[in-house]
Amino acid sequence: MRHPTCWGRRPAVMGVINLTPDSFSDGGQFNSAKQARKEADRQINDGADVLDLGAQSTRPGAEEVGEEEELKRLIPCLQAIRRDHPDVIISVDTFLAAVATAALEAGADWINDVSGGRRDAGMLPLIADAGCPYVLMHSRGDSASMDACTNYGSEGVVNAVRRELRESTKRALRQGVKATQLIWDPGLGFAKDNEQNLELIRQLEEFQRDGIPLLLGPSRKRFIGAVLNQPRPKARIWGTAAVCARAQAAGVHVLRVHDVGPIHQVVSMGEAVARNT
Repeated sequence: MRHPTCWGRRPAVMGVINLTPDSFSDGGQFNSAKQARKEADRQINDGADVLDLGAQSTRPGAEEVGEEEELKRLIPCLQAIRRDHPDVIISVDTFLAAVATAALEAGADWINDVSGGRRDAGMLPLIADAGCPYVLMHSRGDSASMDACTNYGSEGVVNAVRRELRESTKRALRQGVKATQLIWDPGLGFAKDNEQNLELIRQLEEFQRDGIPLLLGPSRKRFIGAVLNQPRPKARIWGTAAVCARAQAAGVHVLRVHDVGPIHQVVSMGEAVARNT
């Protein structure tokens, strides 16, 4: 299994490359092999430790395009980036086992599944066989229904998300996935309202108690826009940076972001300040 060299020392910066026409903040910018290669070059030069390629938008309200279209968008870009950068860690953001299979065969190292194995019964056995790192994210519903799935009752969002991540982990282990393959993602913005997202960030340490590395994806999200009264996703960089600094203080292992250069500076400075020399 491949992890970044910074693993456990500072958060790895995972750069987002959306190979879609409809992603919420950068749809259509990188949906050709030429554009994706250029963006990969930029992000690696800016300090990306992992590249996360996605060919199916998972934003609220996104239309699901299906396996064939997802593969058509993904594989040429993945192959081109792998040729250019044989050593970079590449993650693929998909909830379909067939897409994950093709991605791993084309050179991907990680699978990042927003459904945590819920959407495709073939995903967890595939991950077990592949032995690759697997980002198991908390979510409820799908793109069409997630905004109606934010009722966590008296249990509260932190306890409920942690319990549901544990349940998903048990399912993965029963399918043969090793605990050492797992990375948890509490799923900011997926079936959480603005205050629930903030509460998860306030209590990130609760998710560290199980000893599973944690990934956080706050980049440009709606709750940041709500706090800052900033409707433009690309103008939410400072709010994103603040959340990333908080996540670093909580010991998060991976930060999934669009603005790689600034966030790499945030975590590098945080590492220097915290260093005990």
